[in-house]
Amino acid sequence: MFVHKIDEDISLRLIEVKDGERLFELTNSSRIYLREWLPWLDTTKKLEDTTEFIKICLKGFAERKSLNTVILYKGKIVGVAGFNSINWTNKTAYIGYWLGEKFQGKGIMTKVANALTNYAISELRLNKVEIRVAAGNKKSRSIPEGLNFVNEGCIRQAEWLYDYYVDHIVYGILAEEWNKK
Repeated sequence: MFVHKIDEDISLRLIEVKDGERLFELTNSSRIYLREWLPWLDTTKKLEDTTEFIKICLKGFAERKSLNTVILYKGKIVGVAGFNSINWTNKTAYIGYWLGEKFQGKGIMTKVANALTNYAISELRLNKVEIRVAAGNKKSRSIPEGLNFVNEGCIRQAEWLYDYYVDHIVYGILAEEWNKK
């Protein structure tokens, strides 16, 4: 079982099927807020949809292709973060994350992204961590920018968001850059 304590209030734990109900509740309570930038809200309409997502995450973890965790804040699940994929050949991890609306603005996700980056470089011995963010999502962009990731460019029309495309900004940091911090 993967558990990673970040500080007194925040930790990460491997996502489990038993988390489905809480994650689905969190998704529902933040649905309108999250829908602005996340493309999966309209296909997550019932508990079974969340449970299926968790099973896919656990399969990816078992195959060493991904690592998805629940974010625990003061012992309560408040979001999801992790490596959506890990490319062992190129030694690169791709961080993805979302946080319930009520838990925004507390610095949680910056600490989580910092911890995941450190884990990828220090523990997994990867060479690079990437975070891809919709160009217009200023809150999400502030996370890699605040952690000194390099803006590596724009992927035009990278994601279909319900009825239009959004560009993605690719942020990356190399192990040698991270270790200089």
